[in-house]
Amino acid sequence: MLVSAKEMLQKAKEGHYAVGQFNINNLEWTKAILQTAEELKSPVILGVSEGAGKYMCGYTTIVGMVKGMIDELGITVPVALHLDHGSYEGAKACIAAGFSSVMFDGSHYPIEENIAKTKELVETCEKLGLSIEAEVGSIGGEEDGVVGMGECADPNECKMIADLGVSMLAAGIGNIHGKYPANWPGLRFDVLEEISKKVGAMPLVLHGGTGIPAEMIQKAIALGVSKINVNTECQLAFAAATRKYVEEGKDLEGKGFDPRKLLAPGVAAIKATVKEKMELFGSVGKA
Repeated sequence: MLVSAKEMLQKAKEGHYAVGQFNINNLEWTKAILQTAEELKSPVILGVSEGAGKYMCGYTTIVGMVKGMIDELGITVPVALHLDHGSYEGAKACIAAGFSSVMFDGSHYPIEENIAKTKELVETCEKLGLSIEAEVGSIGGEEDGVVGMGECADPNECKMIADLGVSMLAAGIGNIHGKYPANWPGLRFDVLEEISKKVGAMPLVLHGGTGIPAEMIQKAIALGVSKINVNTECQLAFAAATRKYVEEGKDLEGKGFDPRKLLAPGVAAIKATVKEKMELFGSVGKA
């Protein structure tokens, strides 16, 4: 059973921890994240970008796979299935397919249009009991082919969007997607503090969780961040473990070429990464 992320994030905000959103890219990814969440008794958010949605044969396929897996693996912790950086059309398609949460990224629209579109989606999600995330100030880094440096959101614009009734707010505080460059100046805690004051009880979302030092993550959580997105880190861990398996010639031993064997070290690496993050975010045992 899929649940909205609203309640899990409100609990996280009150309890001063964060729930991890781990993006899924295929069956192995989904299974590894769900199993780790269950082992650690942690709530979890499965993120799906529009690109990954296409790759996995569409949103209906993903809903079927995730729901089936929750049943077959006996998952008891709260699981939200969330569209990551959704367009207006993407958000509508995911709502129709049965996602329990969507993000509408209207940060590239003029603020008036962002507000109008967000408002409409908020009404739909409220009726259906789904959670909705909005974004203010574009998050830098590479996101579906577009590279930008981390911008900082305007705290007043954050308040305008938060007041529309969204469940959570992603605000740019100098964070970026992908690997951080060597000259990255770090998170802007002054901006985060200002945003936190303006939006009150609204759970805040930190995108680009890969490569942010642990003490910065903990400080961000203390200042109201209740959801942290991780994707690149799992991808790098999966790739490194798979490379090692092939370079050591394990795929040439016996039936080592069987995809179940070939992908097993990568799956173990994803699990280890997710465990490390859940421990850092403080969500272990919070389900």
